Amino acid sequence: MATINFGGVDEHVVTREEFTLDHAREVLKDEVIAVIGYGVQGPGQSLNLKDNGFNVIVGQRKGKTFDKAVADGWVPGVNLFEIEEACKRGTIIQFLVSDAAQIEVWPVVKKHLTPGKALYFSHGFGITYNDRTGIVPPKDVDVIMVAPKGSGTSLRRLYLQGRGVNSSFAVHQDATGKALERTLALGVGVGSGYLFETDFKREVYSDLTGERGTLMGAIQGIFLAQYEVLREHGHTPSEAFNETVEELTQSLMPLFAEKGMDWMYANCSTTAQRGALDWMGPFHDATKPVFEKLYKQVADGTEAQISIDANSKPGYREGLEKELKALRESELWQTGATVRKLRPEND
Repeated sequence: MATINFGGVDEHVVTREEFTLDHAREVLKDEVIAVIGYGVQGPGQSLNLKDNGFNVIVGQRKGKTFDKAVADGWVPGVNLFEIEEACKRGTIIQFLVSDAAQIEVWPVVKKHLTPGKALYFSHGFGITYNDRTGIVPPKDVDVIMVAPKGSGTSLRRLYLQGRGVNSSFAVHQDATGKALERTLALGVGVGSGYLFETDFKREVYSDLTGERGTLMGAIQGIFLAQYEVLREHGHTPSEAFNETVEELTQSLMPLFAEKGMDWMYANCSTTAQRGALDWMGPFHDATKPVFEKLYKQVADGTEAQISIDANSKPGYREGLEKELKALRESELWQTGATVRKLRPEND
């Protein structure tokens, strides 16, 4: 493990040059990796592992998602099974169903956690909030985590491009003495860029805060607020969307992703630079109390319980689709659909 300085703080990280794919294959050569769940993370992780030469099977209930796995090349009875059968066959069980579904599926998984197996997560939710989830693994199995910092779709897409999504990793319980090696090998196998060290609690606290904050919740709220102000002051939908979303995602984000926020600022007009530097303070001061409240609700379990309650209700998928439909059909994102069609690459 290398020590790298991040902004003045030393952290332990693992790179693919240090922990090679060949070494990862050697570490896991006798393992059967059972990926349980083929929803968000399951497809990307399982397909990347399979393409990288690992012995992978998938466990998924019969239905549309099972059919999707078949369409992706998994073969029923060969490397695609019902959940219980996959758990029985696997020496490493990658528990990748949704957080709410983990509560329901846990008794089946637990039954097949025989001594020496590894229980793998890509989120610290089930273990950190085990007073709410009931997920308490036996003491004679490894409990490990690799958490890609991106969706399963991005993980697969970037892998196919020869790139990778950075991932955090953690060992919660080392029963075999080889939990760390297993973890790092899996992290490399699923296509991580580099791996940075965390623990289950820190991962879920930062992840839930990020999803509700700048990654998804806050950014939609800020987009909508600016778009509404522009529209209410007479700007057209096209102008409001381009100034709110399109310029950010297509022009500015690639710049600060490449070399940082200062470099992006330096490549904008002096008028834009001055305004950005003057207004970042008021936006910081206005939003930090919201982030503090959010983090408190993550840490005390409020957000976890909301998720468990909402996602365990009968018909929750139908309710979710109604909310997503309202978002999709809003003027902001209907405008976005039209703008995307007009991008030069779509001519």
